[in-house]
Amino acid sequence: MFEYEFMRRAFIVGILLAMIIPCIGTVIVLKRLSMIGDALSHTSLAGVAMGLILGINPIVGAIIITVFSGFGIDFIRKKFPQYSEISIAIVMSAGIGLAGVLSGFSSNSSGFSSFLFGSIVAITDFELCLVVLLSVFVMISYILLYKELLYFSFDEVGARLIGIPVRFVNVIFTILTALTVSIAARAVGALIVSSLMVIPVACSMRFSKSYKMTVLLAIIFAVSFTIIGLTLSYYLGLKPGGTIVLTGVITLIISMALKK
Repeated sequence: MFEYEFMRRAFIVGILLAMIIPCIGTVIVLKRLSMIGDALSHTSLAGVAMGLILGINPIVGAIIITVFSGFGIDFIRKKFPQYSEISIAIVMSAGIGLAGVLSGFSSNSSGFSSFLFGSIVAITDFELCLVVLLSVFVMISYILLYKELLYFSFDEVGARLIGIPVRFVNVIFTILTALTVSIAARAVGALIVSSLMVIPVACSMRFSKSYKMTVLLAIIFAVSFTIIGLTLSYYLGLKPGGTIVLTGVITLIISMALKK
């Protein structure tokens, strides 16, 4: 299968995404915000539709809308501190509604639908370069803010008390999450990108006993799911995004059965 250019690109993009998505996913899971990936990925569809209407690359449109949506979730959370989870539902509803309206003005319906379940084997040169650049940016940012994100994940108030600039870290993390969701939506699909954020972390938490080990194992699981999923999808003629996620789900079920 590596004789084909599109499969080589698919593996490069898939492995890069599998390395950065669990980093963001670990923080999201520990902050009890597992559904934020769903909200941002659904909102990214509005950016895709906007990009198709304006004649720009849909990923660029998705990044713009998703970044604004991430800040919108954070803003609404602060307005409803006792019921912060409603911010996710509000932004998701707005994103789906906007995507539904804008998709009616797009003449390229196939381009829009390709973002629903992903099209990792149809990555263009521009999208490949964009994924590489954004993946490097997200990984470097995560490494530089590793200690801050560790405290931020478990105790935001405590992090503020020991002098960590929580507001700045929150802004950077929101941007990193939005970028990760935007580029992952093109590969695995907007409807299932949140699964790739949560499932490798859930598998990792079955075996790890520290934050660092959770992140490392989550990356290993995500890369393994991607390689196995792409291989199976090629030889069995399946959809790559769905196959990758189902591989993760089956692994999680097996890990829960083996390790009580």
